[in-house]
Amino acid sequence: MNIHRIILGGIKKVVKKKSKKLHEPLLVKNEKKYLSKCIETNYVSYKGKFVEKFEKKLIKYTKSKYAVAVINGTSALHIILKIFKINSLHEVILPTLSFVAVANAIKYCNATPNFVDSEISTLGLDPIKLKKYLIKNTVIKNKQCINKKTGKIIKALIAVHVFGMPCKILELKKICKEFHLLLIEDAAEAIGSFYKGKHLGLFGDASILSFNGNKTITTGGGGAILTNNRNFANIAKHLTTTAKMKHKWEYIHDKIAYNYRMPNINAAVGCAQLENIDRIIKAKRRNFLSYKKIFKSEKNFFLLSESINSKVNYWLITIILKKPDFKTRNSILRYINSKGYEARPIWRPLHKLSIFKGAPRDNLSTSEKIYKSTLNIPSSPILSY
Repeated sequence: MNIHRIILGGIKKVVKKKSKKLHEPLLVKNEKKYLSKCIETNYVSYKGKFVEKFEKKLIKYTKSKYAVAVINGTSALHIILKIFKINSLHEVILPTLSFVAVANAIKYCNATPNFVDSEISTLGLDPIKLKKYLIKNTVIKNKQCINKKTGKIIKALIAVHVFGMPCKILELKKICKEFHLLLIEDAAEAIGSFYKGKHLGLFGDASILSFNGNKTITTGGGGAILTNNRNFANIAKHLTTTAKMKHKWEYIHDKIAYNYRMPNINAAVGCAQLENIDRIIKAKRRNFLSYKKIFKSEKNFFLLSESINSKVNYWLITIILKKPDFKTRNSILRYINSKGYEARPIWRPLHKLSIFKGAPRDNLSTSEKIYKSTLNIPSSPILSY
């Protein structure tokens, strides 16, 4: 039980009398003021000024050329895949160690998820194993990457920046170019995370952000598509507003599309959050430094930390046991939660879910080890704000 007490003792020192939750939003600036404006004007759906204002603030903060605000990160991924014409003839590569929404979005398009392994240093896709997998299992024909076993075209790769940590995105980008794959970044958890001075989500062909209630900043429910391609952004905006054509009174729609646009009331909260994001990120980085100082001499586990050339948001503080052990990890989680503090494991690898039983995959041994050894502990910005 020694490791259990050590981890709980560290949590108590950081949390003190503040939030015991895994992650709570910090709503302390203009959120109420902007929400009141929405109510006063009766603009609570997507036809309010805050949606466009939120997009402009996102563009300014991330340095993306275009941003399209939507109802959540899953819908953002779905739209990107639709614009890239992903369908039943295609497979999309993704890490098995990711939130289920990534694979779900692929299935929405009737495509097939193809699972590959992650690495422990970033929890992101392992570029070395990925390249070996592609060399062994694919052939390039007419600038298309064909899975030799299934005959399907592997058209895209979704790189996930787990817990706001940059995966080895430049190495993955190089592999995508070599094997003719589109590169989509799932930066759902990475608002405020940078690699080589560049915001995550700006390295690929398109990317997504999430602003769910438990994210670094929130809009309650919400997400965004980031792109540097003007035409892509225009199509995304059109498809997320039911493909409604401009007209003074007629309802004319030129495509089968989706009601995915972010409501004004959510965007109002997002505007206030973005105005305070620098202080929120600083607080979250102080959380990490506090935990790091407390656990600096620990020999049984380590904290996931940013790599060289990166500056991250430390969305969720992550403990990794040096000896992967499912029973020990679960015992620690039970102990911490029984004391009134929230802690959770990393997601169960997607290939372990029955709904993806028949999906193609590489050897996923590292992801399974990470699953047995990784847990998140209280990380709310209020702890150090």
